[in-house]
Amino acid sequence: QVQLVESGGGLVQPGGSLRLSCAASGSIFTYDMGWYRQAPGKQRELVAEITSASTGSIITYAGSAQGRFAISRDNAKNTVYLQMNSLKPEDTAIYYCSLLSVSGTRSWGRGTQVTVSS
Repeated sequence: QVQLVESGGGLVQPGGSLRLSCAASGSIFTYDMGWYRQAPGKQRELVAEITSASTGSIITYAGSAQGRFAISRDNAKNTVYLQMNSLKPEDTAIYYCSLLSVSGTRSWGRGTQVTVSS
C-alpha cells in the first residue's frame, strides 16, 4: 500500500529544534497518522497522532511531548510533520511515522534517528 519515508532527523544540542517529515507515496486523506519513537532498551511509544482529515484531524500528544512538539498534516502534499522544540537528551530515539488504514492495519516507515546531545 502506501509507503512512508521519514526525514529530518539528526544531531541537535539540548534545547534545540528539529522538524521531522513523513512523505507518503499516496493519499493520506483517509488515514490516521502518527509519530512514534523507540529509544535503546525501551518499547516503541506514541509521541503524537492526528486522525484522518475526514474525521476532523484530531490531535493527541504523549505527556512528554505536550507543549514541546507539534504534529501537523498536509494532505495535498501527502506529508505529515513533527515539529520538535526544546529537545532533551531523553528525546533521543528512532522516530517512526505510522499510518492506520481504514481496514485497521498499521504501517510503518523505516525511521529516522534523532540524537540530542552536547
